[in-house]
Amino acid sequence: MNEYDLLEHTDINTALAWHLQYNHYPAVPLSMMNACIIAIDNAIAEDWDAEVMLPDGVTYKDRLAAPTWAIVTQHHLHAFIESATEDK
Repeated sequence: MNEYDLLEHTDINTALAWHLQYNHYPAVPLSMMNACIIAIDNAIAEDWDAEVMLPDGVTYKDRLAAPTWAIVTQHHLHAFIESATEDK
């Protein structure tokens, strides 16, 4: 099941958790959920360069924050952005 199917049948939190755990190898830790949701919101607002704080123990290029575009790209979040913008 892909993220588009998940979003049609469940809420964003459940779909995102499933996506991070089962569409990535190795699985993305669920501690990244909040950062991904913030990145999705930033992307919807077209603020692609906004920095997103990462959870404890996670870094991006030795930094404690990552740009929205990097989180979206590395975690394949485009379906979540498209789904949210279609609902508007």
